[in-house]
Amino acid sequence: MLFNPRSERARRTYQRYRDVRRSLRVPASRQSRYGLDWTNFFISDMQTGFGSLVAFYLSQLGWSHEATGLALTVDGLAAVLCQAPAGAFADAVKWKRGLAAIGIVAVGGASLTLALMPTLSMVYVAQAVHGLAAGLTTAAIASISLGLVGRATMSFRIGRNYRFSAAGNALTAGAMGAVGGLTATWAVFVAAAALSVPALIALLLIRPNEIDYARARNAGTGESATSIHRMLDLHKNRNLIVFGAAVTLFQLADAAMLPAIGTHVAHSTVGSPLMLMSALIVIPQVLTALLAPWIGYYSERIGRKPLLLVGFGAQILRALALAMSDRDWALLLSQALDGLSGAVVGVLTILIITDVTTGSGRFNLARGAVGTLSSLAASISTGASGFVIQKFGLSAGFLAMAAAAVGATLVTAMLLPETKPTKYLD
Repeated sequence: MLFNPRSERARRTYQRYRDVRRSLRVPASRQSRYGLDWTNFFISDMQTGFGSLVAFYLSQLGWSHEATGLALTVDGLAAVLCQAPAGAFADAVKWKRGLAAIGIVAVGGASLTLALMPTLSMVYVAQAVHGLAAGLTTAAIASISLGLVGRATMSFRIGRNYRFSAAGNALTAGAMGAVGGLTATWAVFVAAAALSVPALIALLLIRPNEIDYARARNAGTGESATSIHRMLDLHKNRNLIVFGAAVTLFQLADAAMLPAIGTHVAHSTVGSPLMLMSALIVIPQVLTALLAPWIGYYSERIGRKPLLLVGFGAQILRALALAMSDRDWALLLSQALDGLSGAVVGVLTILIITDVTTGSGRFNLARGAVGTLSSLAASISTGASGFVIQKFGLSAGFLAMAAAAVGATLVTAMLLPETKPTKYLD
């Protein structure tokens, strides 16, 4: 029988997939691991109604590009104010599940406000509450993840987190598109609020005694587990600063892209624009769900930096495709590239911050500081892109986003070393 190279490649691919699954087997109980899985799933379900769908919803209500951009900016600025304090708080307290629960309830309340009271002032209040709550929830989930599995297994855990989060986004976007198409767009936000119930149930499945407090803040081991670096020491962490700059530039390119698409679709598409918008949201989420565990796996094999460059490069191509055309093929291609870029940058952001803060006890604060820069860039991006698109057209806005993505790629290539440790602390 002749050797079949395709069969051999398929066998090796399946073997690597089994390696990934084995690597997810950590000391934490199955109940806690599954509880974290489904917490990520339902939290992402709740978040689906924000961002691009808010832009679409407000545009249908007759809001201008500037007013819609301002509403999204309020959300982003609230996240800016919350990220670093939430990270420092997550480092300091032991009740990680309680932090996550507060965030879940607040997002549910913001969703109901958007659905039932979409006045100018109440929309801005809801967006502010969402921004604050999202920062708190993100800090809590990252802390719980590291506390459960440790540094050596974090790459696979984060990949799994993103898989369930993306799967939740994909399924919910499709369902919400159907709900909004059959009823009204405001019903999407009622459905998002209802999802807070299963999210809280899943959170309760995580056993608090299995979350190692020192490990959850990336502290040292042994006697060093009780020590914690000063906040000002973060300013001396060169790799953290360089990575924060690269992620900030990436967010300038990424944050406004889908909201700009949503506003354009709402004003120009004939037929069922909500269904098209939901499909555009589903595509990157499906790809992220498929790719995220593999990104964690390959980050251990080839390192973080090569994959990060791929993610930033995909964002450049995405912006250029949208600048060239607003036809359906360009929209679909851009969202496929968004799936690749989002999976890579999302997974590697947590991993690189874990790498560069090992032993400091300031993991969540550092993650919050980078999140603050990202949120600030995102809020500036949405507001500024609305102005540029209004004054100079859609293509000019996307070309500006492409330039920011080029900047992120150059900073990473020239200034950021490989951060993956040769040996993990635990």
